[in-house]
Amino acid sequence: MNTSERLVASLEALGVERMFGYPGGRVIELFDHLPESSVELVRPRDEREASVMAEMHGRLTGEPGVLAGQGPWIGSLGLIGQMEARLASSPMVTITEASERGNYSTLAPYQQARGDYGGLNLPKILDGVTKEHWFPRTPTETVRSLQLAFKHAISGRPGPTAVILDGDAVTAEFPDSSTPRVWDDTRQTATWKAAPSADDVAAATLALEGAERPVIVAGNGVHAANAYDELQTVAEGYNAAVVTSYLGKSTFPETHELAGGVIGSFGHEGANQLVSDADVLLVVGCRLNPMDTNWQAPTFIRPDEQTIVHADIEPQNAGWVYPAEIGLIGDAAETLRELAESGGNDNDWAESEAQEARKSFHAPECESDAVPILPQRAVAEIQNVIDEDTIVTADSGNNRFWLLNYLQVSAVETYYGSGGVGGMGWATPAAVSAALATDKHVIGVTGDGGFAMTMTSVETAVEHGVSPTFVVLNDTSLGMVRQMQHGPDDIAGVEFHDTDFTKVAEAFGAVGTRAETPDELADALADGKKSDRPTVIDVRIDRDQDMAETLQSSFYTTVGGLHE
Repeated sequence: MNTSERLVASLEALGVERMFGYPGGRVIELFDHLPESSVELVRPRDEREASVMAEMHGRLTGEPGVLAGQGPWIGSLGLIGQMEARLASSPMVTITEASERGNYSTLAPYQQARGDYGGLNLPKILDGVTKEHWFPRTPTETVRSLQLAFKHAISGRPGPTAVILDGDAVTAEFPDSSTPRVWDDTRQTATWKAAPSADDVAAATLALEGAERPVIVAGNGVHAANAYDELQTVAEGYNAAVVTSYLGKSTFPETHELAGGVIGSFGHEGANQLVSDADVLLVVGCRLNPMDTNWQAPTFIRPDEQTIVHADIEPQNAGWVYPAEIGLIGDAAETLRELAESGGNDNDWAESEAQEARKSFHAPECESDAVPILPQRAVAEIQNVIDEDTIVTADSGNNRFWLLNYLQVSAVETYYGSGGVGGMGWATPAAVSAALATDKHVIGVTGDGGFAMTMTSVETAVEHGVSPTFVVLNDTSLGMVRQMQHGPDDIAGVEFHDTDFTKVAEAFGAVGTRAETPDELADALADGKKSDRPTVIDVRIDRDQDMAETLQSSFYTTVGGLHE
């Protein structure tokens, strides 16, 4: 077989069910062998959507999502999913190529991306985004590079890796034997989980057992490690209140008696207060970025007054933002399992305080019958149709924060947001990917700006026979940017033409409906859940409901409400 056939054989051996991508350049050689393989090709309308679908697949399943396409476009349009994967710790493997032109490579370049004189430097672009990348020149190197890409995408802190195919190595015959040898795919890609030292576990156990007000901050690392059961066991064993970061939402059931909500500058006031009141903080799989920490509000997290135990797979993350008293370096599931077996706590603080904190999930506006629909009421209607078999994807912008605050998920692995790099347009292709990877009902929530960026993903859903519901919270503007200005009409580029997204949906072969009242939205969501076709709901919301003014935490206000 030639090298491209051998690469597809590796994908099959590694259990890859689908590849997201767009044909072009030397990856055409790879695509040529997919119809005869067990790997399904999902080809959206461009590499941007493919990259998000691959990232979401990795985040949801824990197995690397595979992105493939021509080099110049993977290094431009396709970067959004790779950037999100890097910052959201999603396993992902990119297979691309350098559009190498053989003997013409030293002439004025056309599409060429090897980094030679006059051309684009794709390796340098990908080096700035991926965990690791390879630029192999021979058949043996090429297959080994793909194996290493899969290995490193999931080892340690997960993330994106890339292989840049080059020249005739893709079409050359793959040797039956070589030195160095190409090993079996599954053996070569094996990984092992790390666990913290016994001394550090003992120190953390002592701190948690002695806590009067223990609080756990659960981040995206709990998702990455699939450590949901272990997190709940530790929370119950040490009787600790649990709050989450933005990316950590749905790592812990928000209806649990110890759940406190989402922290951050636009998170729950109750959850933020829990963290401030804690005497011991166990931070699990969370880097504590500025949004999570209320932009370092002095009264929020206080290492001089609180004991911080920081558990993370990546040594540099523990004690990175705030000095930690104890670092637990290892896989979140392994770390939490050892803590659960090492001790426990009983206090009369966590349950009652968490119950008080959960009041932040509700507001009178959630019951409003006003027209246009209040965004709080729109989220309440979404709440009415979700269950433990529903996945919600949230875009960047105001919609994400309304959801974080008023959508109270009752099960783990049910909510995912664009929060690594925070790119608009993420939720729609992510919803399609989630529908392809699971049998669950999927709702993608976005603003009109984000939806317009990637709405051709609706066509991909139609083509592949999945039926997510897309909820467009439409205020005909870039709502968050418009609202966060200091005066009226002081910025250009925030107003949109009123696009009829129902007609757009119908043109793609989906169901399109417009909701102008809460009852119409409730009916549309119920119909979408039952439909065997994708449904786009154009929800006309009140553009004057100011997200930042309504949701900013008291801690965030103390640092002056930094511009997001």
